[in-house]
Amino acid sequence: MAGPSTALSPVIAASTHWLVRAYPSSGADRSADTLAELQARQAVTVAAWLRYPTPVDAELVAIAGPGGSAVLDWRAGSEPDDDLADGEGWRTWVDEVVVSWAACLLADPLLAARAVDSVAAAVPATDTRPRPRPRRAGDLPSEFRRLTAPDARDLEAAALLRHPDLLEGVSDLHREDLLYLLC
Repeated sequence: MAGPSTALSPVIAASTHWLVRAYPSSGADRSADTLAELQARQAVTVAAWLRYPTPVDAELVAIAGPGGSAVLDWRAGSEPDDDLADGEGWRTWVDEVVVSWAACLLADPLLAARAVDSVAAAVPATDTRPRPRPRRAGDLPSEFRRLTAPDARDLEAAALLRHPDLLEGVSDLHREDLLYLLC
């Protein structure tokens, strides 16, 4: 499973950034932005691991590039004024399928739990990354708790990010592929 691969880092970061900009936090307190971004990052991470399940897949997307955000920008109505403007280069690392799948996971906690379980079944338990404590069996689903079992603060902070009607234009792009993969 590509989960630990650093090759997916630019895709995960850019896709998370796109989601957070398209569906900003809605909480009143200062931590709302952070809570919304954590939820988006968890959804994007699961979606990226499902989309690129092997280290070879992750390396290939790092070489070829994921395609960019043009279709997503158009569907969400958040097109930038100038695609070539300074500071907009991150948009080339956005993966349309990963964002669409992440939107599906954010809108449907049961589907998110199924996706996390699928990823957890494929990620080796002997992960060699440095950790504050060793990973135990069953840890991976708890690492994605904000995605699968958000508390009231999480839901308040990410009301726009989790609203099924608002996400429909993006999640509908590749929902069938995700459902096929998880069934």
